[in-house]
Amino acid sequence: MNEQKGRSLELFFVDGQPDGMLTAEVFNWTGHVLVAPRTQISAALRRPEARHTGVYLLIGEKDGEPYAYIGEGEDISDRIRNHDSNKDWWNTAVLIVSASNNLNKAHVKYLESRLIDEARSIGKIKLDNGNAPGLTRLSEAHRANMEAFLEYVFLILPALRIDFLLRSTRPDLPSNNHSDAMPDAATFELSILRNKIHATAKVQNGEFVVQAGSVARKSWEGKGTETSGYAQLHSELVNSGILAEQGDQRVFTANYKFSSPSAAAAVVNGRPANGTIEWKVGGTQTPYKQWEAEQLAKDAAEAS
Repeated sequence: MNEQKGRSLELFFVDGQPDGMLTAEVFNWTGHVLVAPRTQISAALRRPEARHTGVYLLIGEKDGEPYAYIGEGEDISDRIRNHDSNKDWWNTAVLIVSASNNLNKAHVKYLESRLIDEARSIGKIKLDNGNAPGLTRLSEAHRANMEAFLEYVFLILPALRIDFLLRSTRPDLPSNNHSDAMPDAATFELSILRNKIHATAKVQNGEFVVQAGSVARKSWEGKGTETSGYAQLHSELVNSGILAEQGDQRVFTANYKFSSPSAAAAVVNGRPANGTIEWKVGGTQTPYKQWEAEQLAKDAAEAS
């Protein structure tokens, strides 16, 4: 079984404030990330790394929806100064460069194209970009280097709560007959017969994953909660094609990881829900809450 390797993320809060400018780096990675609110963009662009060759993200809201722009430049500060005057919707800038400034124009055009393709494929946010630029022709070695660079970008940004490049879909669980199979996952079900809702989920590797083929409510029906985070998540999954229309219901087109059993239950039910009670261990009436308590008790007994 493949073992995940831990990594250490170092954050530096430039002005000592949690909502101010910050930098992020990972040990043994050549990259450097600078995040700045728009109110501090002048100070951010005076920093040396802002004049490096790299890619950048502008993040904000437009017409009540999350919005972003992905760009590249040989001097990022020049590009962002130009955007400051002609894009009034963004409120956060993210600069991604090499600490030693060894990225070139071909490198960052490749990174820009990959980031745009990834954001559009995931579908969590609308982009202010036009047509995505084609991938720059790089040597096989340089492509491998840029893909390795991107792995760290995809790791760091969600840790900074910039998650529109984070895929929540999950591949099918491997067969237990396979030599690399994962340990058996706990399986849960949520059924509401009168609404023809039936969903299954698995807890594996610390993730609560609703399985492809699960049937959910067609639309959000929680009165007074239409603007809640769960309602927005339901809409996001519809728009991205994860929840596809199927008659009077919707069906999950892929395995999807939720942050909690309640988030999963809310999306399946189309209303706020207590997932720790509504999800039941497969084939029983044992709620998730009880199953979890039993796991904790078992772990405590084994540790004593």
